[in-house]
Amino acid sequence: MNICSVVGARPNFVKLAPLARELAQRPQVTHCIIHTGQHYDPALTDAFFRDLEIPAPDHTLGIGSGTATDQTARTMLALEPLWLARRPDWVVVVGDVNATLAATLTAVQCGLRVAHVEAGLRSFDRTMPEETNRRLVDAVADLLLTPSADADANLLREGIDPARIRRVGNIMVDSLLAALPRAAQSPILDTLGLTPGQYAVVTLHRPSNVDDPATLRRLVQTLIQLARRLPVVFPVHPRTRTRMETLDLPDLTRLRCLPPLGYLDFLQLWRQARLVLTDSGGLQEETTVLGIPCLTLRTTTERPITVREGTNQVVGTEPAAILAAAEACLSGSFPLEPRRPELWDGHAARRIADALLVG
Repeated sequence: MNICSVVGARPNFVKLAPLARELAQRPQVTHCIIHTGQHYDPALTDAFFRDLEIPAPDHTLGIGSGTATDQTARTMLALEPLWLARRPDWVVVVGDVNATLAATLTAVQCGLRVAHVEAGLRSFDRTMPEETNRRLVDAVADLLLTPSADADANLLREGIDPARIRRVGNIMVDSLLAALPRAAQSPILDTLGLTPGQYAVVTLHRPSNVDDPATLRRLVQTLIQLARRLPVVFPVHPRTRTRMETLDLPDLTRLRCLPPLGYLDFLQLWRQARLVLTDSGGLQEETTVLGIPCLTLRTTTERPITVREGTNQVVGTEPAAILAAAEACLSGSFPLEPRRPELWDGHAARRIADALLVG
């Protein structure tokens, strides 16, 4: 069986890694990896591939940055000749980035079968570009590989044929559990002079948070205020850094701003944190599994299971709500009880490979 996986951004790499390892153990499978280059910083991309032990891509498209329309269109144009030449039995797409949508649409138009890993997640917030991508991909993909029961329910509510839905669990947990021993060897805390359980970690990259100057200013000022309570370590996404440079905030030095980190260093950093504040989707899930208190700096989440499990709170972007929730976390027990929803067991990749071979 000839399987092609398409990745475009760093969250995709985390989901690809365990599947690539699993497919390498299946003698009947030839697995091709296509990296669109939506996230294209060579040092950081190379670090993720190295840390996650992903084989080098068979094709790198070098799409780079641009608007959603521009990225999607150029990715589709680059992928079409690959699909026509290779004619894979399955095109595997992961997550909800523009590369995921582009690969799906092009593959379907070429008459190829598409399997969507992490299908069925919904924030019900149509202002998020990722929400549009998820809905479009799930509408046309042949096999919808879901991480949890709520994702199944979302798809059924949308009229998806149950025969297309297969619950396989959360593949990000596969990567997380596999990487924990190696992450424990990271010197990142010593390098930064940090004490476990006595600092907070922040990530910000969503357009709704970083592209609007008023929202970004409000969030950064809130983080600066939190930094009076405990050190706040902030690995800054390149896009976020560019926006922050226009804010002219004199107290910005109160934050421990870092360049983006590789997977292992970042895992060791946040797993030892007293508190995580983020607008990332995957980090909501990862902190749930390890019992680290997480505040989601958005008004919605496509991962409500993390809220039901009790480790994650969706607090929005207003300073008073963020600071009150942070204080409650800092005053409460730590760490929280780790949570493992059903099938978040480190074996999702095996179930995905089985579904592909049967399908």
